[in-house]
Amino acid sequence: MISNSVLKNTVLFLVLSIVSCGNSIKGREAGSKNQEENPLITAEIKTGADNYTAYLPLLKNKKAGIVTNQTGILSDKTHLVDFLLGKKIDIQKIYAPEHGFRGTADAGELIKDGKDTKTGLPIISLYGNNKKPKPEQLAGIDIMIFDLQDVGARFYTYISSLHYVMEACAENNIQLIVLDRPNPNGSIIDGPILEKEHTSFVGMHPIPVLHGMTIGEYAKMINGEKWLKNGVQCKLTVIPCLNYNRNMTYSLPVKPSPNLPNDQAINLYASLCLFEGTNISMGRGTDKQFQLYGSPFLPKSDFSFVPGPNLGAKDPTHNGKTCYGEDLSKIEKVKQLELKWLIKAYQTTSDKSKFFNDFFTKLAGTKKLQQQIETGISEKEIRKSWEKGIADFKTMRKAYLIYGE
Repeated sequence: MISNSVLKNTVLFLVLSIVSCGNSIKGREAGSKNQEENPLITAEIKTGADNYTAYLPLLKNKKAGIVTNQTGILSDKTHLVDFLLGKKIDIQKIYAPEHGFRGTADAGELIKDGKDTKTGLPIISLYGNNKKPKPEQLAGIDIMIFDLQDVGARFYTYISSLHYVMEACAENNIQLIVLDRPNPNGSIIDGPILEKEHTSFVGMHPIPVLHGMTIGEYAKMINGEKWLKNGVQCKLTVIPCLNYNRNMTYSLPVKPSPNLPNDQAINLYASLCLFEGTNISMGRGTDKQFQLYGSPFLPKSDFSFVPGPNLGAKDPTHNGKTCYGEDLSKIEKVKQLELKWLIKAYQTTSDKSKFFNDFFTKLAGTKKLQQQIETGISEKEIRKSWEKGIADFKTMRKAYLIYGE
C-alpha cells in the first residue's frame, strides 16, 4: 500500500515535470525509448537565442555588433536585434551574410551595405568582396554576437562567414558570442573530405560534405584546430541550445535562405546542391527548390518543369526551358549524401561533354568524385573511398561536441 507521503511526492514530481517543458520551438527525439516510456521527461528545444539568461549579462555595458539575418529569431518570432534593443543592449552595427539581412537576395548576389529601415542601424555586408569585417568596420565594437541558422552542409556559406568573423574578432581582440541553433541534418556525417587545394568560400575546411555539427560546435572546432589565419584563436563563448541532442528532428521556423523553403528541401539540399556544378537544374526558379531535378538534356518523361524568375532566382538555370527529371518532394527523408540522382543524370544525359562545370570540384572538395562518376565506378565503391576520411573526421570532432555523438 502506497503511503500518503510517497503519493504526494509522486504528484509533485509529475506537476514539476509538466511545468519544466519549455514553450519554445518544437523538437522531439526520434525513437527515444525514454520518451516512449515517460513522455513527460522530454522538454522542448530552446535555441541559444532563447537561452538569453546566459548571454544578456555578457552584453551589459558593451558596444555590440551582431552577425545575423532573418533566421535570428526567438521562439515567439521576435527578431534578436529587436529583442536586444528592447533589453537596452547597445547594438552598434548589423553584419549580414550571403542573401542579406532580410534573406531575400539570390545565391551569389552582391549585397551592398545599407541601413535597416526598422531600427536605423547600419548594415555591413559580409559577402562579395568583403567577406571578412575590416578593422574600420569593427571600430567601436567591444563584443560580437553571431546568430545564423546553419543546415549542416560544408558548402552552405554561413560557416564560411563564421570563419572570417572569428578571424576578424581574433585579430581585433573582440570577444565573440555564438548563439547556437540545432542542425536539421545533425545526425548525418557523409561525403568526401575537402582537399586543401580546393579551398574556397563554399568549402574552407577539411571536413565531409555533411558534418553533423551545430554551428556552435563548429565554431569550437575552427578555434581548436587553429584553422584561422596564422593559427590565431578568438575569445569564443558558445551559448548552447537547451533540451537538444543531434538525433532529434528539428523543423526550422523560417527559411534559412530563399531557395530552402521547407524541411524536405533542407534534407535534400546537400545531395542536390552538387547539381550546381552541372548543367542540371535542382529546382531554382520553381516552387520546389531542392526538391526536384531535371534538364532539357535528360530523357523525356511524364514529369517536367519550366524554371522561371522568382524570389531568390532572378535568372535560374534553363530559364524558360522544359526540363525532364524527377520530383523528389514526397520521398522519405534521406539519411546520407545521396549520389544516385547525380549518377543517373550523368548516365542518361544527352550531353555528357557539358554535364560537369568547374564549380563541381569546389562543391565536392575533390576532383576524384567527378572522375569516379565519369569512369563508371559504382556508388558502393565511391562511398568506400570516403570511409577513412570520415572516420578520421569523427575522431577529430569528438573534442568539440556539446550534444553527444
